[in-house]
Amino acid sequence: MKFMHRHRELHRNDRIGWLRAAVLGANDGIVSTASLLIGVAAASASHGTLLVTGMAGLVAGAMSMAAGEYVSVHSQADTEQADLARERAELASDHQAELNELAHIYQSRGVNPELARQVAVQLMDHDALGAHARDELGISEALAANPLQAALASAASFVVGAALPLAVTFIAPTHSVVPWIAGMSLVFLGGLGAVAANAGGARVIPGAWRVTLWGALAMGLTAAVGSVFGTAV
Repeated sequence: MKFMHRHRELHRNDRIGWLRAAVLGANDGIVSTASLLIGVAAASASHGTLLVTGMAGLVAGAMSMAAGEYVSVHSQADTEQADLARERAELASDHQAELNELAHIYQSRGVNPELARQVAVQLMDHDALGAHARDELGISEALAANPLQAALASAASFVVGAALPLAVTFIAPTHSVVPWIAGMSLVFLGGLGAVAANAGGARVIPGAWRVTLWGALAMGLTAAVGSVFGTAV
């Protein structure tokens, strides 16, 4: 008697929830803090003012990211739960119609009508709500929203990201602090993009390039604003 051996595959969609929040937090930490420091430095601020500004930006940014992620992801989770509750009520009130609906979904994906109905019957006998959540609503456990996880990942990664340009500010020579912050921040952003792309199984170079490009634009604009206002003052 032959036994079927499970074919193991490495998929990374279970990382989507925390990876998205972590990458967003780290990217925002580097870009916003570096841009803030460059803008203030371009306005001829003192070295001490730069450090205080950077610390304030780090704390405020981390709290803002945590709160924003928690609220937005919680809204997504609330929407998912409302959809599941509605689907649960529809299953209880008209089971046959829901069976036909699920069979039609499989037919639209290329399964012949008879087999589609058999699959729908078996899946609904096993877990009716789970089948409809997955195939009708697109909700799965792997991609389910986790507000607290997203908030913590985003806040922690923001702190790490923001600490990098702040550390550069601390050690960089006063007369060349802007080039140091800008240059090292672009290096950090490129590294972040590469690591994030690799963790998600995507191409490394395009991932690094995207993050670096937008970071350069943000820092360039804030430097221009700081220079204009600094001159005006």
